[in-house]
Amino acid sequence: MSGVPIYNQVSLPKDQISYEFKARSGGMIPKALTLSAVIIIFLMLAVIMFIIFLEGIGVISLEFLTHPPENGMEGGGIFPAIFGTVALVFLMVIAVVPVGVLTAVFLQEYTRPDSTVTRLIRVAINNLAGVPSIVFGLFGLGFFVGFIGSGMDSILYGDGRPIWGQPAIIWASLTLALLTLPVVIVSTEEALRTIPRELKEASYALGATKLQTIRRIIIPQALPGIFTGAILGVSRGAGEVAPIMFTGAAYYLPYLPSKLSDQFMVLGYHVYVMATQSPDIEATKPILFGTVLVLLVLTFLLNFIAIFIRSRIRSRRINA
Repeated sequence: MSGVPIYNQVSLPKDQISYEFKARSGGMIPKALTLSAVIIIFLMLAVIMFIIFLEGIGVISLEFLTHPPENGMEGGGIFPAIFGTVALVFLMVIAVVPVGVLTAVFLQEYTRPDSTVTRLIRVAINNLAGVPSIVFGLFGLGFFVGFIGSGMDSILYGDGRPIWGQPAIIWASLTLALLTLPVVIVSTEEALRTIPRELKEASYALGATKLQTIRRIIIPQALPGIFTGAILGVSRGAGEVAPIMFTGAAYYLPYLPSKLSDQFMVLGYHVYVMATQSPDIEATKPILFGTVLVLLVLTFLLNFIAIFIRSRIRSRRINA
């Protein structure tokens, strides 16, 4: 018997063998389905990216990237749309990050999780995240443009001229900031929850106030999570069209916006116009694919910059 392997000497009950087989097979089926879904998604993404790259790479040139549109969108370049997209995203980030961070800090540090105020704020955040983007555009038109902008005109000028009470880049960026606000709040809250409680208690033990602890300990520790929210906001805001159609985006502007009250061109709306309202779609098709390719590269570039800054901050915090 010494030469017989151990597993041949021990016989398991049939019920236990059947249970182990079902457990293993039951775990393999969900994994196989999940892996199949991931592969299908990656293949679809690869096909879309390949088609966009193949159709749009021939249009990309220095003139295309540095000149305004010409000949009814059938010639020239897309520089005003590139500039407008970058300016819109930066204004959106400047507007949404402070409000989102302050809201997350208030929910985590100044309220109890079971309080009525906290529950109401979280319900509002969840509802805000589920509102369609076109509704944000209509809200921005009515509130920012019609109410705040027109009110500023009546107070500052009073002669009926629409300076602020018209679609502008400032109202479009504020509308997108409102759209991406739930993403920043949730990501910042998750970052705040990961901060060890010992750091806060040590700060309080050294005599720091709550505000000083938030400024010196909590916010620096949560910066990677804050940048994660900003990255997600950039990814969503850069490609949005519906909210800015009513609040600032223009069909054709050969000049760059120089003031916050100016209208602007943006790549997403430029793609929409050329795909749906061009008099000669076949003539503008190469420009359309080139614009989509530039929009994707620009979005990836903005995300890469934010990810790079986040990584540098995280590495400095670890090495400190």
